[in-house]
Amino acid sequence: MIELIVADRCTNCGTCIEVCPANVLDAGQGGLPILARVEDCQTCFMCELYCQADAIYVAPDCDRRVAVNTEEVVTSGRLGQYRKHSGWGEWADRFPNEQWLMETVFRRAGEAAARRKATSPDE
Repeated sequence: MIELIVADRCTNCGTCIEVCPANVLDAGQGGLPILARVEDCQTCFMCELYCQADAIYVAPDCDRRVAVNTEEVVTSGRLGQYRKHSGWGEWADRFPNEQWLMETVFRRAGEAAARRKATSPDE
């Protein structure tokens, strides 16, 4: 689920707003995108893929929001990692586009959700 837009990195291009299939983002003051409807996020990573400024972090948990620390995400190298490993933009000549591997990611996320549900029967 989308968790973070790093304002210092954002160029206010609006591409993330345009590509989001679930209409999660709105243009805020000065064009900076805001998380308007996070609960509608499909964790498709389109916003993160198209963000050339690497200003967006989408957490892999598609069932619920997770707490993130902006400084930790920025220093961890997670920003732009999905674009890089997908071979988009400046990474096209060094990394193959392996979008087809997302099936594995989604299956693992579904299995993790099922395990959580099994261990927490009151959910």
